[in-house]
Amino acid sequence: MATGIAEKHLLEHRDCSASDWWRGFIRCSPRSEPVRTQRQYQPERLSLFMSDSDSSLPPNEPAAASAKRADEDLSSLPLQPEESRQSREQEFTENSVRVTSAPILSPQKAAAWYRRRRRRQLRLCIFLFLSTWVSTTLVGSGFLPLFALPGFFDAERQEMILTEFNQGQTSAPDQDQMFSEWYLGWLMQGFSYSIPLMLILLCHEMGHFLQAVRYRVPASFPFFIPLPIPPLGTMGAVIAQGRGAADRRQMFDIAVSGPLAGLVVTLPILYFGIEASHFEPKLMMPHRYVEFGEPLIIQWFIAWIHGPTPNGQILVMHGMAHAGWVGIFVTALNLIPIGQLDGGHLVYTLLGKPAHWIAVAVVFVAAGYMITAGTYSYILFLILIMVMGTRHPPTRDDTVSLGTFRHVLGWLTLAFLLIGFTPTPIVIGQG
Repeated sequence: MATGIAEKHLLEHRDCSASDWWRGFIRCSPRSEPVRTQRQYQPERLSLFMSDSDSSLPPNEPAAASAKRADEDLSSLPLQPEESRQSREQEFTENSVRVTSAPILSPQKAAAWYRRRRRRQLRLCIFLFLSTWVSTTLVGSGFLPLFALPGFFDAERQEMILTEFNQGQTSAPDQDQMFSEWYLGWLMQGFSYSIPLMLILLCHEMGHFLQAVRYRVPASFPFFIPLPIPPLGTMGAVIAQGRGAADRRQMFDIAVSGPLAGLVVTLPILYFGIEASHFEPKLMMPHRYVEFGEPLIIQWFIAWIHGPTPNGQILVMHGMAHAGWVGIFVTALNLIPIGQLDGGHLVYTLLGKPAHWIAVAVVFVAAGYMITAGTYSYILFLILIMVMGTRHPPTRDDTVSLGTFRHVLGWLTLAFLLIGFTPTPIVIGQG
């Protein structure tokens, strides 16, 4: 589950308006190759020359003059053995500006390019959002709406579903109408899971995004990740944020806003979902069924609404309860204090560099637990964390004070791990 902030080098400046952005000059080579300097780089097709920070590069110097000046600097190098001179020339070339005769983009054209880029990003985000909504709807309905349609899956499964329906509805006066109601019922069951879940994920990511907009920290729109595989139907969502663009306090606010915004929506959905759920004897369950682990907060909700769980029975979750469980699971998972997760951001802003050692310790403890307990529910998540890295990059200014309120809020948010995390999230039960 890759929900939260994933830091990434982006082209955007802190202020996305054209007035602040184009403090320098933007140049583009004829073949759309990047123009690089020793002190500054750009990841895509444009290069930004900040005239107030790099005095070695006059902003309006002609290309021919720049090339001549580079040749004079290179020729002024002292005579050295051939091998040493070649290495110095190579080093000088790598650290020098590659001069091109490209025209300088006007601020209006550069702003138009940026708007086109953001529109493309927005279209991709909308497509992924709709794909994730369809994916979670299919998972919530058990894929039965697809099984009943011609051309999907195997004919034997389709025939079995239609036969069971016909056996239960042989006395119906209007067979087609009853089938439509049955089909719509399964779709509504899928919607009862997908719509609350998408709302939870959207609120979580918008908590991050709106705080980034508030502080003018460059950040992408939320990218939702569809995964049409039971029991979740999604891998969450992610936001790409500019590395080193936020200071310590801004990073804290951006990181803590996601879990808090998600919980504001998750807890009411979980309450009404558990209220609509019911108990059934385990003997009446299918031969193999999926049982969700219950962290402390869900156990408290069940005891509060339904009382103690009867012996030999299991809570059959309504779609809203399923979505609330995923919301709790996603929030707790993101609060693990490692790397680029929300918990990693919070621990780094609270403790600084000791957060690196805490992240390494958490990885070793998690691996040791899975080996000794023989459960590997989080093995893929652990591999993903190792690929992303356990170290947190420094903020723009690590010396900014958080204040007492933010310290208390941060530790209380991290304490949600104690009541929201479960070591065995999914168990295959036997009926």
